[in-house]
Amino acid sequence: MSDERIAPSFWLSEFLHSDHAVRRAIDNTPAAMHLANIRNVLAPGMQRVRECLGAPVIISSGYRAPMLNKAIGGSATSQHCDGLAADFRAPAFGSPREVARRLVAHAAELRFDQLIHEGAWVHISFCQRPRGQVLSAHFFPNRTTYTEGLS
Repeated sequence: MSDERIAPSFWLSEFLHSDHAVRRAIDNTPAAMHLANIRNVLAPGMQRVRECLGAPVIISSGYRAPMLNKAIGGSATSQHCDGLAADFRAPAFGSPREVARRLVAHAAELRFDQLIHEGAWVHISFCQRPRGQVLSAHFFPNRTTYTEGLS
């Protein structure tokens, strides 16, 4: 699949690359409907995030093929598998907590479905009927729990 700019600040490859997929030799090529979600929903949403932060955004995980998602222990209902979610950092703006706080303050204009402060990164998803859900992840051996709001 050839690379292309799909938003003013983003290339398609940023949403498809996975070090985990490369290491495990897992094909992470999206189906046509997932590619359409990346182009028409996720990339525009991430462009709004970029503009809200006024700083570069580094995507660590975008689209995940189901096999990749399972291999890394992702949720069976992960929006990453639909091309609707991204995990990212914006170090030039601030810590993941500071990024999450800023995005929550601008939730109405960002129109996200779910925003999760995951400690070392922020997870955000977009969809047609966004819930505006805000969660914080808490990591324990063998499990992750979530609480409402930013903690």
